[in-house]
Amino acid sequence: MKAMKSGNWNHGGTTLANRIMWIMLTVSIAVVSPVSAVQAATNADPHYNEAGFFDIHVCHWPDRPVFFMPLFSTEHAEAVRDIEILTPENRPLLQLDLQRYRTIKRKGKPDKRAIINQVDVPEGATDGWYTARIRLQDGRELTAKDYVVITRLAQAGGQQPPDGGEVTLPSVLRWEPVPGASFYQVFIRDLWNDDRLIYTSKLLDRSELRLPPELLEPGGYYSWIIHARDTNEDVVLGDFNHGSLNRAATFTVKD
Repeated sequence: MKAMKSGNWNHGGTTLANRIMWIMLTVSIAVVSPVSAVQAATNADPHYNEAGFFDIHVCHWPDRPVFFMPLFSTEHAEAVRDIEILTPENRPLLQLDLQRYRTIKRKGKPDKRAIINQVDVPEGATDGWYTARIRLQDGRELTAKDYVVITRLAQAGGQQPPDGGEVTLPSVLRWEPVPGASFYQVFIRDLWNDDRLIYTSKLLDRSELRLPPELLEPGGYYSWIIHARDTNEDVVLGDFNHGSLNRAATFTVKD
């Protein structure tokens, strides 16, 4: 079994949820239009400007309160001087730490840097258009906007196989539909093999995953986690507005 390879890391998190987050966002960011197409998109989609793409996710993860995850992805990181995020009331939310990023390697295209931060949802935060104010090294200032609805998406439950179960070799993983979720992504790790990530699903529009043949092995010990999200590539809400990660569930495959 082979672990999925991904791009270069800088200041990545060490928890399972943080590792999953980076991989999850790579899948999302990889489909963002290149700069050559951004110019045509800016009139229709306020998330884009000529420097890149801005979005904020409202995240519900285990063991912490709901938080914002703002991101800016760009092919022109060297041209960016700083990025400030403003609330709908035009008050400062945070200054993005430009050193918290992931480099995404793309065949036949320039590398893309995904600058991703986390910040607690401030007390009294409101729904509305949040603004990224991007200042460039040449002195120009650009803006991009994302509409944020502050709500908590439930975490997936009802996993089959059940957490801690010992089962015959499964062909399908299932869970209960999450109210308000339209898409899911599943991540599977091999716990006998240094906790390696061995599978990342595509976006799924139903609460089940049909496993590739020979992915799992008799006698194996695995964990899996589900990222639920409300939408995908919306011109108002961005890539998605709110998402959740459940606690990792484990199962053993009988010999």
